[in-house]
Amino acid sequence: MEVIASTLNGVKLLQPKVFGDQRGFFLESFNEKMFNQNGLPVGYLQDNHSLSEEAGILRGLHYQLEPRSQLKVVRVITGVIYDVVVDLRKGSPTYKEWKGFILSEFNHRMLVVPKGFAHGFCTLTTHTNVCYKVDEYYSPEHDRGIMWNDPELNIDWPVSDPILSAKDQQHPLLKDAEINFTMESVQV
Repeated sequence: MEVIASTLNGVKLLQPKVFGDQRGFFLESFNEKMFNQNGLPVGYLQDNHSLSEEAGILRGLHYQLEPRSQLKVVRVITGVIYDVVVDLRKGSPTYKEWKGFILSEFNHRMLVVPKGFAHGFCTLTTHTNVCYKVDEYYSPEHDRGIMWNDPELNIDWPVSDPILSAKDQQHPLLKDAEINFTMESVQV
């Protein structure tokens, strides 16, 4: 598996080796030894799976406060997403910067989203299945979010009028969001 670093410290793309033939393909989506050799996390506690029936569904921007922050490894099983991470670690040289990635059933890439980052994605196809491993259980009392179209972040989403959940419509702007991450409080 190839590990591709990002301009945001700790954010990585994982490109597995895909073995294909006329029947389809095979790949390893997780190998503890390879993850350890590349300094990637291995202690996952929960697997999450979302299905988005339509293109243009936007989920996010989500994060969990310390001490229940989550590291995520995101993977698309079917479909294509535009996946976005935002650095929320105060004191980070890339604080408030975002980066977008295309993850799909075709490129097989996975995205490592470190603790201290907000995360969201927009579906670019119908019937999109996204799975992600997290290293901390979901905690409703630590669950937070930022409005997807916050003007301070100015994220270049591929849609201007996404389909949002009621919860995601209510997220605050970054300037009003509760954030307790610093470079020292989260490990990359």
